[in-house]
Amino acid sequence: MFQNKLIPASIYVSAGRIAAVTGLEAITSDCEIVEAEDSVVMPGLVDSHVHVNEPGRTEWEGFATATRAAAAGGVTTIVDMPLNCIPATTTLDALNAKLAAARGKLMVDTAFWGGVVPGNTGELSKLWNAGVVGFKCFLVHSGVDEFPNVTESDLRAAMPELARLGAMLIVHAEVPGPIDLACCQAQGDSANRSYETFLQSRPRAAENQAVDLMIRLSRDTGCRIHIVHHSSSDALATLRAAKTAGAQLTVETCPHYLHFAAEDIPDGATEFKCCPPIRERANREQLWEALRDGTIDMVVSDHSPCPPDMKLREQGDFMKAWGGISSLQLRLPVMWTEANARGFGISQLAEWLCAAPSRQVGLASAKGSISIGGDADIVIWNPEREFLVAPEAIQHRHKLTPYAGETLRGVVEKTFLRGQMVYDDGEFTRNPSGEVLPRKIN
Repeated sequence: MFQNKLIPASIYVSAGRIAAVTGLEAITSDCEIVEAEDSVVMPGLVDSHVHVNEPGRTEWEGFATATRAAAAGGVTTIVDMPLNCIPATTTLDALNAKLAAARGKLMVDTAFWGGVVPGNTGELSKLWNAGVVGFKCFLVHSGVDEFPNVTESDLRAAMPELARLGAMLIVHAEVPGPIDLACCQAQGDSANRSYETFLQSRPRAAENQAVDLMIRLSRDTGCRIHIVHHSSSDALATLRAAKTAGAQLTVETCPHYLHFAAEDIPDGATEFKCCPPIRERANREQLWEALRDGTIDMVVSDHSPCPPDMKLREQGDFMKAWGGISSLQLRLPVMWTEANARGFGISQLAEWLCAAPSRQVGLASAKGSISIGGDADIVIWNPEREFLVAPEAIQHRHKLTPYAGETLRGVVEKTFLRGQMVYDDGEFTRNPSGEVLPRKIN
């Protein structure tokens, strides 16, 4: 995969960077050779939406297991979210605590988001100058009290400062009003095992209104925005029109919204719970069309794990279970399985999983492509091989995932970080050698 084209080639690596890309006939004999016969050589994946949860909730995941799962999934760069860790990454002191916690544990390179919460506008420049790649906020309760959601008035204080800094604001785009109204109409505990009950409790209107709000605030303040884990097909026309009009706007969705369908989720199967929710089959297909036409820019995991008992699997109560899906290791095969079935090619896959996320976080000069001078972050994978998702092969700390038992296409064979093999067909070949990636500060 070179210059977004799938071609036969030899890639030369020197001092951790790509030194040259030539034809196969130019192979030299005076260096170590790694063959990739019948497989694809692609840029290492970049996942800009990962909840590592360390420090403070390492029992939920942690840097050691998260980055092992990343390497096993062909991911060579992750960007850690600012919440579910304690302290939340909303101050410089909290960022420093996170950097200390990560030291010596990273199998892949790792960057960090900062957080926007009520009252922390004075911390934003400190976090930015310390190297976070941007900032995240919630428009609705985040699920953890230490990362409170913001209101429009909070954003009107923070977004001009982010615009001044040149920082991007990424947004959990659901507003509370439609959710509160839907929950008031809920049928009670007896219905909580039904996925339909949960789906109706997070209506599309919550996303649609949030998208409208953020486009308006971006226009008013000049702040770049990014909509995370988008799931409502109703808002796609608004997003498409805003982009056409020149809005400073990018959009992501996630594999679970593109693979599963609400109609197929069994009662009590709380491993499928996430917010926004997995929606109906017709909604899913419209998300695929939005990827096709560029309305949605990228696909990232939103890996959001927790201890299995927080999923309340025995009770099967969707309304009380933790919302989050573990999938960091599986993004490539899930996406290839579904993309291939719809006629998309590997070049499009590389754009969604590698290039677009690296551009989003300002790492495109080194990550997300096979280009001369860039980091030699590479995944070798076989697009024809299939495998069954089994707990013993999952490197996440906890093995509960809605993908368990699924047959997926696309097997990761080897992962290289700056030219050094870190994963080889089920085995980890090096001690942790990942680095913290601060945003390039001019």
